[in-house]
Amino acid sequence: MNSPSATPIPDTDRKTRTVLVTGATGYIGGRLVPRLLEAGHTVKVLVRTPAKIAGVPWLDDVVVVQSSLDDGGALRDALAGVDVLYYLVHSMAAGAGFESKEKAMAETAAQAAADAGVDRIVYLGGLHPANVELSTHMRSREAVGKVFLDSPVDAVVFQAGVVIGSGSASFEMIRHLSETLPLMPAPSWVRNRIEAIGVRDVLYYLVGAASLAGPINRTFDIGCRQVLSYAGMMKEYAAEAGLPYRVVLALPIPAPKLAGLWVALTTPIPLSMSLPLVESLQHDAVTREHDIDSVIPVPAGGLTPYRRAVALALGRERDGHVETTWAKAGADADPLPSDPDWSGHKVYVDERTFHGDIDPAHVWTVIEGIGGRNGWYSLPLAWRVRGWLDKITGGAGLLRGRRHPGNLAPGEVVDWWRVERIDRGKLLRLRAEMRAPGRAWLELSVEPDGGGSLYRQRAIFFPKGLSGRLYWLAVLPFHSLIFPAMARNITTAAQKFADAERTESGSKNTPGSP
Repeated sequence: MNSPSATPIPDTDRKTRTVLVTGATGYIGGRLVPRLLEAGHTVKVLVRTPAKIAGVPWLDDVVVVQSSLDDGGALRDALAGVDVLYYLVHSMAAGAGFESKEKAMAETAAQAAADAGVDRIVYLGGLHPANVELSTHMRSREAVGKVFLDSPVDAVVFQAGVVIGSGSASFEMIRHLSETLPLMPAPSWVRNRIEAIGVRDVLYYLVGAASLAGPINRTFDIGCRQVLSYAGMMKEYAAEAGLPYRVVLALPIPAPKLAGLWVALTTPIPLSMSLPLVESLQHDAVTREHDIDSVIPVPAGGLTPYRRAVALALGRERDGHVETTWAKAGADADPLPSDPDWSGHKVYVDERTFHGDIDPAHVWTVIEGIGGRNGWYSLPLAWRVRGWLDKITGGAGLLRGRRHPGNLAPGEVVDWWRVERIDRGKLLRLRAEMRAPGRAWLELSVEPDGGGSLYRQRAIFFPKGLSGRLYWLAVLPFHSLIFPAMARNITTAAQKFADAERTESGSKNTPGSP
């Protein structure tokens, strides 16, 4: 419930806080942590799988607590001495039953915060109109916010619409839809009024909430103060990206499920996420009040207009400076059993090796840059067909790409794979997230071999039942074409990289060269 219209201001007597961030492996949480540190706060992060943040630059500056939000006792212990709890988790892609699961986790967190004497809970919910039948996704967000507002701990519940930033699910959805077709038939909801917000402004408000003096317990609508239709957002994106004018034809049917399937097929967003995202667009999403201005002043220079937010996102993607992506907040790792433990399991392995008179460092450069725009170095049409088949059946497909063109970290996605282990310069292990009757991994490694290098490649598949064994037999002919070519082409690409480096070095050492 909203409190009376008091006007809290930043607490100048105690500017810094001890905060606990949940959802630090997610899109918003992963960006919020370094900004809280920059603001001088002491930061703890609660993660179920610490390996998913092993490569982040702020790891040494935070206290990592390994636990689950289902464990109230462990959460209460983690909240000891904490002033502010940031609750930035949701289970949108968790499948059936996520609504009750989200509410139960929120209730556990609220009780743990009350028991630990936390001053404030900060939650990021969704912007939605009043007195309408909400989608399951938006209804769940609203219910979680209400749990916190009704708890004994003061809560600041931000309600935001479409978040625009490099790597966000909303931005990727707009980008791929805009780039797919110049003429796009679309459901009637593309005419709905949407107020987006730049991710930098979301983070600004979240950081600001830590230093507010209480008491305060209410929702705040946040947005960029510029209202467009969803079709207008796609057209503005096209203009900023230098694409020809896009014609969006709004058909007189809502068709959320059909639209969700279309989004899953044409964007990197999987069906489990595209359906709730599309369903959340069935109503206008516009701020109804700007009370936040009296509590947290507008950022210096003003809020980020929609098109400016698009330009910033495109620029960061172009420069390879994407901090976090929606895809990294995926399922927990399913570690590959070590080779000795394979006894008792049925396992299929396709192993290839290739020797080359190349520095292992050059081979590693190609290995770490695999996937995304660089592709998979063999039969690209076959990879694309398999990607489309995976999309149709609800899998990840090949459209997710990768966060950075040359660098990887544990937990990041590479098309339909996820980085499970990386020993830089030596080994890259990818775990498959495609639809298949079994579990699959791809290992790429390199080691010195005499005056050159030995490249090793292993595809590993643990079949599930008879269907898994039949699946492996069905794809075996394709593997016999794809994997040998992949090993050769990766080594060839490394050789070209080495030759180019030598040519460039020679040019610089030539007298009179620039």
